[in-house]
Amino acid sequence: MPLGPKTRLGTYEILGPLGAGGMGEVYRAKDLRLGREIAIKVLPEEVASRPDRLARFEHEARTVAGLNHPNIVTLHSVEDEGGTRFLTMELVEGETLSTKITPGGLPFPRLLEIAIPLTDALMAAHERGVIHRDLKPGNVMVTREGRVKVLDFGLAKMMGADAAPQDATTAATADSGHASVAGTVPYMAPEQLRGDAIDARSDLFSLGIIFYELATGRRPFAGGNFAEAASSILRDTPEPLSRMRADLPAEFAQIVEHCLEKRPRERVQTALDVNNALRRLRKLVERGAPERAESRRASIAVLPFVNRSASVDDEYFSDGLADELLNVLAKTKGLRVTARSSAFTFKGKQATAAQIGRALNVATLLEGSVRKAGNRIRVSVQLVSVTDSSHLWSETYDRTLEDIFSVQDDIAQSVVKELRATLLGEERDSDASGNAKDEVARAAKGRTTNPEAQRLYLLARYLHERHTREDLAKGIEYLKQALELDPKFALAWAELARAYGAQADQAWGPVAERYTRAREAVVRALTLEPDLPEAHAEMASILMTQTFAFRDAEASMARALELAPGNALVLRGAGWLAQTAGRLEEANELYGRALEQDPLSVSTWHNLGSALHAAGQLAESEGAYRKALELSPQTALTNSALSLVLLDQGREGEALSAAMRETDELFRLHASAIVHNKLGRRAESDVALQELIDQFAEGGAYQVAEVYAARGETNAAFEWLERAYAQHDGGLSEMKTKPCLRSLHGDPRWDTFLKKVRVEW
Repeated sequence: MPLGPKTRLGTYEILGPLGAGGMGEVYRAKDLRLGREIAIKVLPEEVASRPDRLARFEHEARTVAGLNHPNIVTLHSVEDEGGTRFLTMELVEGETLSTKITPGGLPFPRLLEIAIPLTDALMAAHERGVIHRDLKPGNVMVTREGRVKVLDFGLAKMMGADAAPQDATTAATADSGHASVAGTVPYMAPEQLRGDAIDARSDLFSLGIIFYELATGRRPFAGGNFAEAASSILRDTPEPLSRMRADLPAEFAQIVEHCLEKRPRERVQTALDVNNALRRLRKLVERGAPERAESRRASIAVLPFVNRSASVDDEYFSDGLADELLNVLAKTKGLRVTARSSAFTFKGKQATAAQIGRALNVATLLEGSVRKAGNRIRVSVQLVSVTDSSHLWSETYDRTLEDIFSVQDDIAQSVVKELRATLLGEERDSDASGNAKDEVARAAKGRTTNPEAQRLYLLARYLHERHTREDLAKGIEYLKQALELDPKFALAWAELARAYGAQADQAWGPVAERYTRAREAVVRALTLEPDLPEAHAEMASILMTQTFAFRDAEASMARALELAPGNALVLRGAGWLAQTAGRLEEANELYGRALEQDPLSVSTWHNLGSALHAAGQLAESEGAYRKALELSPQTALTNSALSLVLLDQGREGEALSAAMRETDELFRLHASAIVHNKLGRRAESDVALQELIDQFAEGGAYQVAEVYAARGETNAAFEWLERAYAQHDGGLSEMKTKPCLRSLHGDPRWDTFLKKVRVEW
């Protein structure tokens, strides 16, 4: 029976009703002891009258009461007065999110103002093991001040399935034979409708529905009753957001698509991932630089070509041909081309065009195969639309190896013309053909005309992607052979510089000597081809890490960005340069732009985590590092970096576990020495530090300095910084923003050393 005004429930006085539903009747009330207004939710009789359900309810309520977050309505207590069971909760003045949904959708900045705190709430609850189970606009309040507050966390489970609302168009209480179903049907995940086991990813499906509705003004799954709504969720694919609203950033459309995957394992996995993506997008919006969904039309990923030759040893050739085409297309104006490191992750995997398109956020794919027999080659290529897997264009080329350059140019020109005609609406005429030919010719600058030199170059690139000591050395030998055949091969000189620089960075040889060779090679590349962006970017890296000439490095990177503004490697390098200068906001923006081109780049996610850590954004930094590890669990350096972020969050046990998972011995010792010290285990820290010194005094001096600084041993830290300087240790380039060295900032020697290394900017 409803409670009237002035009704007393113990020390609470009912002031009036606020609402009612399957989760109980809600009232505004006054706490007479504390003199404050609260909300009271009276439990349904079917819960209050059954001891087993009541016991489960009280157990769950204790868990939910532990959620203390500004975007979650606080549950104060569970009480019993004269047989009436009720909850006392924070009173929220405002309107439900349902009232904010408008035809055509909210302006995107306002949508983000709601979406980010809503995801914050889910993230906090999921970290405590609490699943909402009935997330919908009616369970989200927007206060008069504009703050988002989520109601009824976990109550769907607390109440039990048969306490759900009786309106079958909005709720389900059926038993599927697996488990009871509770929640609101238009916002349910497929596994929830089927009565299967659910987890936090089920809430993320509901979140995707809410985002879609806020963006468009209507739900993604149609249905006027229970059966129709459930059928649509289980079977239908929503109309893409890019078609519904062309002004939405493509990244937001991608977030929603990932939330709405039918199968949980293909869905976005954590609220943290969604939250990080939304926050990055907000920064782009604030700077006026988000990519519109409509720009996805002029986008392409070049997938690794299939090697159909008799010998598996020819795989380098098929990969190399795809890579060469990718590089040419990436330099062509008007196209957005996914970087190699993301596109090539699909090599050998069974994935549909639609799945790849969603993962890489592109409209088209270039697929192909290569059959090589002696001096003859057959190259088959097709341009595929990700929307319906249809072929926009296809062609087969039967040529000799001497013709490989003309084959590459023919394919690139055809792709450019077809993309512009099909996706951008340009005319297929002689002018278009001429323009495409000119653009491809400009983009192909720096390459060789010698087929054998090209073969050796492709083989070296193939080996370098493996990034092992042995493969890097072998690749350098192939590049030397290529340059003997064609000393004017500018791209080979640039690749040689990159290889020598990688050897120096990893201390896989005498550091100073490798940097000198790298610089000599990049100077040759720029002498031959002054407008080669790869060479300018490599020069910036060498200047920064070898001679600490940061201002000169910035000039080289600016030129690389001017020549190749959409090149993910250049953007990442520019981000790293900005980070070393302490311009962390700029660095994060550049990393975000790099991830638009290269969303599956482990290195870029790692760099983003580093910049966020330096900026004190610990949760966001953790998310970026975990994304890198999700993409490549065995990647080096990331677990050690993650351990230091966890340490700064006060999660020492997790920090030590992450440090022990580090695959690179130098960085495992570095992180474990720091974490053990913070845990008060000085002996273990001493052992790790001594091993670090014994094994890596040459090449790891900077990391030793960081350990001493973290341990508060200032004199030893400066001694090892000086040793790092004498060794030309590239780690010094990042010292200005590294959290481990903050204990040194107040020492007068700090500014003196910065000026010596020329990082004062």
